[in-house]
Amino acid sequence: MSQATQPSQATRRSWPRPGLGLRLLMAQALVLAAGAVTTWIVAAIVGPPLFREHLHRAGVPADSLEEIHAEEAYRYATVLSVGGALAVSAATALAVSWYVSRRLQRSITEVAAAATAVSDGRYDTRVSPPHLGDDFDTLAEAFNQMARRLQTVDATRRRLFGDLAHEIRTPISVLEAYMEALEDGVRALTPDTTAMLRDQTRRLVRFSDDVAALAKAEEGSASMAFTSITLPDLISNSVAATQERYDAKCVALVTDVPADLPPLPGDPERLAQVLGNLLDNALRHTPAGGRVQVSAGVTRDQLTLQVADDGEGIAAEHLPHLFERFYRADMARDREHGGAGIGLAITAALVEAHGGRITAISGGPGRGATFTVDLPLRRPQDARATYGPRHVTASR
Repeated sequence: MSQATQPSQATRRSWPRPGLGLRLLMAQALVLAAGAVTTWIVAAIVGPPLFREHLHRAGVPADSLEEIHAEEAYRYATVLSVGGALAVSAATALAVSWYVSRRLQRSITEVAAAATAVSDGRYDTRVSPPHLGDDFDTLAEAFNQMARRLQTVDATRRRLFGDLAHEIRTPISVLEAYMEALEDGVRALTPDTTAMLRDQTRRLVRFSDDVAALAKAEEGSASMAFTSITLPDLISNSVAATQERYDAKCVALVTDVPADLPPLPGDPERLAQVLGNLLDNALRHTPAGGRVQVSAGVTRDQLTLQVADDGEGIAAEHLPHLFERFYRADMARDREHGGAGIGLAITAALVEAHGGRITAISGGPGRGATFTVDLPLRRPQDARATYGPRHVTASR
């Protein structure tokens, strides 16, 4: 008995289920059938007694030929009128249901096909608005936004892997060449060779630390320890930490920070890292005899921190890309002295995690650059929501 039952159950499961359009038509047909039956019952049961009562009030004798003919005429007229009205209503309702169901089915089929394409890695797939109301249009826009975000993430991932491979390839190649030379006896393990090997290993360690710092910074406010910060003290400590390097390069470092700045909600260690990265970047691109100024102030409900230098400046075509991972404006600068291009990306991620934004302006090569950090004076519920998704502005 069980063996005979199993194939029948499998057969029932293999039958295709009706789609949304057919289900809508079936539901509309059931509503129309219920309405028709109800109308017919009311017309057949309630109508004749009322009609007969009015005939008796009009003086027509009971069970007379006049009453019989009048009731037959009433039934005939009722059948024609109610039947015709139900037929027209049914045809109109089914036609409208068929049209709407077709549009819904087409829209759902398009979204399903697009979702399948996105799951297969075709992130450039988009769906057109169905124009079936705000709900469906919002669904289509949400899907397109999701596809755009996935496309951006995929492009960033590909570029990131390429940049990682490029950054690691050079020190690995140097290490491999030196090791082969040592094995073949071409080179001896002299202090210079040892120093070169140590430099390359330090470079790999520094690069791995930078990538780890970037990943931690992009975790957002979840990894932050927010507290009330006295910004003048934080700026003073950051300036003191870098003063020796500025003096060694003969670059002047000055501050213009009011002492009465309001307390700022944030992670002091992360904001110190932001200011330290900006000061290091300014020192790297300011020649001896130059000047770097750190200033701060309050504008409306936000605090503004600026680091301005009179150094190399930035060409207009590089400004929109300054805060991208692994981007360096001076491609001729070697990686040992110019860095891997992660510092400003870490800075931007940390600023955004505090609900702020960072901008950069420059008059061009040789005319210096100014980096501005805007931070809210009140801690937002969702730090990244203060200025929306990542959109770092760089303007000339």
